[in-house]
Amino acid sequence: MGRILVIHGPNLNLLGQRERQIYGQTSLAAINQLLCECARQDGHEVEIFQSNHAGELVDYLQHRGPQADILIINPAAYTHTSVAIRDAILAVNIPAIEVHLSNVYQRESFRQHSYFADIAVGQVAGFGPHSYLLALQAACYLLQPQVDDSAARDSSG
Repeated sequence: MGRILVIHGPNLNLLGQRERQIYGQTSLAAINQLLCECARQDGHEVEIFQSNHAGELVDYLQHRGPQADILIINPAAYTHTSVAIRDAILAVNIPAIEVHLSNVYQRESFRQHSYFADIAVGQVAGFGPHSYLLALQAACYLLQPQVDDSAARDSSG
């Protein structure tokens, strides 16, 4: 069983209410419930945190990150501004998957730069709330024991 840490950045507490044409109508509570259910079906535990404050996100990462096996993070607006959150992810030294509801690469130019892209094992963007489920699928895949099939390839040939 793996422990998956999910962190939501600023304004995500308003999902379903704000800019529905960009972020959709699904609430953060509904996304969180779905993440917990899907992770449980795969035998994993999810711990979820949301804050509008960078310092709280950093504190949470420092406190809970070392107990997690993988991180799913939607830094939201901090994607483009927070070296502090980036440094906290590096400090806890766990694989991170970056998530965005919208396709940030189709939006304003300032949203197209991420302080997390080069340290994340991958990004999922542009699928609305389903972006979180795709990230969870990736996390579950990464938490599976990896089979070394090099011996099978060597003997086949």
